[in-house]
Amino acid sequence: MPRAGLDPATVVAAGAALADEVGFTELSIGRLAERVGVRGPSLYKHIASQDDLNRRIAALALAEAADAIGAATQGRAGRDALAAAAHALRDFVLTHPGRYSSTIGVTPTGPDDPIAVAERRGLGPFEAVLRGYDIAPQEMTHALRALRSVFHGFATLQASGGFQWSADRDESFEWLIDLVDRGLRSTSVASPRPSPVPPMTGRRPAP
Repeated sequence: MPRAGLDPATVVAAGAALADEVGFTELSIGRLAERVGVRGPSLYKHIASQDDLNRRIAALALAEAADAIGAATQGRAGRDALAAAAHALRDFVLTHPGRYSSTIGVTPTGPDDPIAVAERRGLGPFEAVLRGYDIAPQEMTHALRALRSVFHGFATLQASGGFQWSADRDESFEWLIDLVDRGLRSTSVASPRPSPVPPMTGRRPAP
């Protein structure tokens, strides 16, 4: 039955839901048109192309994840905030695996691109978490990359069925949070990392 009142936001939301259901790589204009009850060409009144649809879904997913993480960390600090952010990201990935996949490897076209705007929103809660650990400003980028790597990595592995051993996944995730918490506390400005002393020979020190 044809759907009345389609607009870009409705089409993108339907595309995101379909991606979660069938997988992002299986999302196509044809499948989406069938889902919303119109012919394929009719969708081009609302989106420019498959790539446009994909990028709009990515922007939506990044914004939704940012909102979820921000709400989870509100009023929290230290390990409590870290755990809330980690669980919010993991829950989002597991609940919305298709739309989250659209965000991987997508490149903003500029600072005003909705993808870039949503990415900055998503970094905000994690930056707040890190400020609670007194991470030095010059190390903030490294710390943000570390958080993204460990929590994104765990969540996407779990979403793709990558954990086959019998050990409880929730226990493993809490173990990971504890590991990151200890690492961040040891890297705070209260105990700065010593700078390596250059050798007299001018050669780089051995790793």
